[in-house]
Amino acid sequence: MATTERVAVLDHGYIEAIENWGSDERIIEAARMSTGKGFKGWGRLVCSCGAISQSARFTDSALASETPRPRPFIDDKMTVCPTERGGRHVTDGLPTDGDERLLRFLWENKHQTPFEMAGLTIEVQAPIFVFREWHRHRVPFGYNEMSARYTPLPDVNYIPSLERLLVGSDGKNRQAGTVAGAEAIDEQKARDFQAALMRIYSDAEHIYQAALTMGVPKELARVHLPVGRYSRMRATSNLRGWLGFLALRMAPGAQWEIRQYANAVGALIADRFPRTWALFAEGTGR
Repeated sequence: MATTERVAVLDHGYIEAIENWGSDERIIEAARMSTGKGFKGWGRLVCSCGAISQSARFTDSALASETPRPRPFIDDKMTVCPTERGGRHVTDGLPTDGDERLLRFLWENKHQTPFEMAGLTIEVQAPIFVFREWHRHRVPFGYNEMSARYTPLPDVNYIPSLERLLVGSDGKNRQAGTVAGAEAIDEQKARDFQAALMRIYSDAEHIYQAALTMGVPKELARVHLPVGRYSRMRATSNLRGWLGFLALRMAPGAQWEIRQYANAVGALIADRFPRTWALFAEGTGR
């Protein structure tokens, strides 16, 4: 069962799971439609102490016919196993027999349509400039964003941390590079920039509220608002789309801010589709 529902991002942002559908098992079922065999069961997990996974006992027909052993069960997370003395130790590894082998084959050989049978809908609060990058990912995504044409935007704005502002000071990060001839930023200059941002945000909000009060249409009262202001949206896609998004936006070359949101989406996916996520995390099939 999924336990990760909401992940805080940046200073005022978040990713929240709204709905998910499908599962690792449904991906296998979709892949086997051509043969009509359906989901057979994940391969058994055997520890060096002789324990076998409880989940394998109930899903693997071959294993279910075996005589039960007087051994403890490996837990469903398949990472640790209780010993007969009541302790716990790490298992030696995960075999890939059963449908785990098929899932790996699908992923590594880019048989992608079965991964369209599962997906996730999320709500996101992020700075507008993050959304402008995010919305470049079109098919198979669906978006609906809060609109300042219809409702006033909340006065919530992004202030980069000192660490974020100083990240490009060593000149090694090309994506965080400065313009030619720029001075080297230090902590005091970073603090000055933060203070300037806060003044700009305050002035922008004052003008915005004044424009609304004097009767300027909402769709025009917003035209001066900075892209550092937070907005909200719903986003939905199948698993194939999300993993394609993450392959690009979790990469070191992506802007740091959208990487934090991608990492949060990854946490939601890992919680709901753990076997597919494990393959993605290996870096295969990208």
